[in-house]
Amino acid sequence: MAYTDAPSDKIFDEIKKVAIEIWRTYDDTYGYASEKIKMVEDLTNFKDNWGAMVGMFDSVNQARLLARLSPEAKEKVREWL
Repeated sequence: MAYTDAPSDKIFDEIKKVAIEIWRTYDDTYGYASEKIKMVEDLTNFKDNWGAMVGMFDSVNQARLLARLSPEAKEKVREWL
């Protein structure tokens, strides 16, 4: 599968859940985290939308995301990285 292919709904939902959890750790004084969370919440499992969630993070937070994913979800994310 190519990184532009949508993953299973289970993997997409897992990536989405963990991405939102990470964004919730950010200071939201100016609404930055809320904006990102809303963007992630609005994404559907279509083509490479899962990659958009990963791409919103810097390399440190991409590593945090990977560390919290199942082996199957990690495999999909590694297609993008």
